[in-house]
Amino acid sequence: MAAEITKTDVDAIYGTVAKTIADALGCELDEVKRDASLIDDLGAESIDFLDLVFRLERAFKVKIPRGKIVEDARGDLPEAEFEQKGVVTEAGIARLRTFLAEVPADRIAAPLKTADIPRLFTAETFAKLVIRAQREQGAA
Repeated sequence: MAAEITKTDVDAIYGTVAKTIADALGCELDEVKRDASLIDDLGAESIDFLDLVFRLERAFKVKIPRGKIVEDARGDLPEAEFEQKGVVTEAGIARLRTFLAEVPADRIAAPLKTADIPRLFTAETFAKLVIRAQREQGAA
């Protein structure tokens, strides 16, 4: 099992992540709060996630595979147990609440369409994504 990501881990890289998000989305740095939804609060679109991941890869010299957050969020839960007919199951919602602990729990509520999972992603979600990528590449 991977080591838990601590607040200290996130704090160590958050400034660079926040600046990268602000640059990618063309918003002010002070708007990039840890719990701000990149889509709902900062106006990101799906194409912005590709740009953001590319910028984070360059800034931190890591490789982040596409779809990595959702894949990691599902963990060892089989896809059929995570979502059915495009809707996240109760087991899937419980898993998302654990994995995306930085997201206020009231945002992760049923019914949740699989396509809406990216709406949950916060600035801190991307900081954790970078930390996981660093750890995987350090272990490789």
